[in-house]
Amino acid sequence: LSPGMESLPEAVLIRILASLPAVDLVLVCRLVCCQWKNLVDGAALWILKCQQEGLTGAESEEDAENWQNFYFLSKKRKNLIKNPCGEEDLEHWGEVENGGDGWKIEELPGDFGKEFPSEEVHKYFVTSYEWCRKAQVIDLRAEGYWEELMDTTQPKIVVRDWYAGRSDAGCLYELCVKLLSENEDVLAEYKSETVTIPQDNDASWTEISHTFSDYGPGVRFVRFEHGGQDTLFWKGWYGVRVTSSSVTVEP
Repeated sequence: LSPGMESLPEAVLIRILASLPAVDLVLVCRLVCCQWKNLVDGAALWILKCQQEGLTGAESEEDAENWQNFYFLSKKRKNLIKNPCGEEDLEHWGEVENGGDGWKIEELPGDFGKEFPSEEVHKYFVTSYEWCRKAQVIDLRAEGYWEELMDTTQPKIVVRDWYAGRSDAGCLYELCVKLLSENEDVLAEYKSETVTIPQDNDASWTEISHTFSDYGPGVRFVRFEHGGQDTLFWKGWYGVRVTSSSVTVEP
């Protein structure tokens, strides 16, 4: 500790600390002395960091711990599903069930299809004439969500998926997401109904979403599974189309 640091007014010290990376604050600066520990554990430092980086939304939170978690969760907010739009073929998708002619990746908008609402999405996965499924398991610790955060704060886990049919074929779609413990026991589950898209549909893309909250301690994995098929049993790829799947942990 450089001489004179301890005599700085607290407001100045907070400003200096706020310029450091958050990980260093928690893992290094907290251990320097009692005063620094109290500052890193307090709300003021994290409120300042949030303000400096334009992270808003936690103003209603009185709780110091919530500001620190809000900062980390806001910074880390990203899609935990890998290869959500088929840019890497079926890479990262496991437990793949290839009914009929199996999964295929096509370019948007596709035959008898519509453009996707976001210009960033260029491809989609499409199912065949028997049930096609694929799943992805997210290891929350490997993604940086530590155990105490998941057990105590229990941040929202938001799941989204997009599906569409072709306008010349009917199809079915299903989504099932499970929150799993260390031993892969199911602690919470969301299962959509089986969505039926009629043959004369307009091929528009539909978003489906679910938010897990207050799910209790012990969540270590998220298992995302979706799939579908066509209802006409035509050879080829006339089943449901899926893309832009996402799982995010949010403040």
